[in-house]
Amino acid sequence: MSVAVRIPTTLRTLTGGSKEVSVEGATVAEVIAALDAAHPGFSARLLAEDGTIQRFVNVFVADDDVRFMDGVNTPVPDGAEVSIIPAVAGG
Repeated sequence: MSVAVRIPTTLRTLTGGSKEVSVEGATVAEVIAALDAAHPGFSARLLAEDGTIQRFVNVFVADDDVRFMDGVNTPVPDGAEVSIIPAVAGG
């Protein structure tokens, strides 16, 4: 299943400057693994040691935040868009 992954500016050094890449994957975990295989460094930046998504990273499948779904086990339909968005904090 081919999906488009939108890459935030802070991670574009891993993709040679590309703001969107296509990878294969049926779940968020598979998409991240494929992204890391094609562009090494993504897993370390996106995943915690226990395999969950880092708390300062938001991942969306279409417009749905995977934290409120099944996390890395969230299904990713063929042709879907996955967006990686760094969390913003401040006060």
